[in-house]
Amino acid sequence: VKMFGDRNPASIVDNDKLSQMSEADKKVSFYFKSVWQRIAIVAAGPIANFLLCIFLLTIIFKVQGLTTVLPIIDQVQEQSAASEVGILVGDKVLKINDTSINDFDQLRQIVVQNGEKEMELELQRGEAVLNITLTPKMSVYKNIFGEEQKTPLIGVGASQFEYHPLGLGQAFIHANIETYNLGIAITKAIGELITGQRSIKELSGPVKIAQYSGKSMDAGFMMVLWFMAMISVNLGVANLLPIPVLDGGHLFYYIIEAIKGKPLHQKVQNAGFQFGFMVLITLMIFITYNDIYNLFK
Repeated sequence: VKMFGDRNPASIVDNDKLSQMSEADKKVSFYFKSVWQRIAIVAAGPIANFLLCIFLLTIIFKVQGLTTVLPIIDQVQEQSAASEVGILVGDKVLKINDTSINDFDQLRQIVVQNGEKEMELELQRGEAVLNITLTPKMSVYKNIFGEEQKTPLIGVGASQFEYHPLGLGQAFIHANIETYNLGIAITKAIGELITGQRSIKELSGPVKIAQYSGKSMDAGFMMVLWFMAMISVNLGVANLLPIPVLDGGHLFYYIIEAIKGKPLHQKVQNAGFQFGFMVLITLMIFITYNDIYNLFK
């Protein structure tokens, strides 16, 4: 897929073709649009990904309502980080690293993002408020598809929950909040991959997507919608990365053009596109190899 007037799908401009265009062709050519029109056109793809995620999550929240698992501990695993520092069944987690905890899922997300670094917990035990320091341990657990994964855990569980049915407007609001939170979490994960805080073995591609698509079908229609939403928001974030060839790379060039009042030199743009193309091809080869290796190991 390429824009009218481009030489290839990497959006490298075909100057020979542009010079031969009629006035009628120029009116419909992407290259001759204003910089703000090009920004809007390129941004439309990732925006559509986020809108699809919001739409799907709205359906899920409307049908299933909102279930909040309270951050009240009812299980402490033996020899876990929690048991070693004396966390007990019945303790309520109030804060982690000065962040107020409203539900158990939020607690889990903060622990995963924290990694194997020391963290401060504020607990309520009866009438007393305790401050405890602990370090999560890297542990093996099974994800929703039954596959084993490694992640930092503190070794606690919770099952007390509150259920709230949602109207369409409320479901839409929660879908927007969840899409935003997912986008932030994905962006942080990408940053951790770049800085080496997470293993690149966690990257997955088309093979893993196909594998999980089948498993999500087995888990029911709501799981299919959830999986589609996750794929969509991942695509939206990935496409906004400032890598030439991706939408984010094009937006980066166009924003510079809007600031300077003129585009970057064509040779600079072409060099960036070629570099970005090589990066993506290398990444796709590695990810596909990683998927196949994990499939048969």
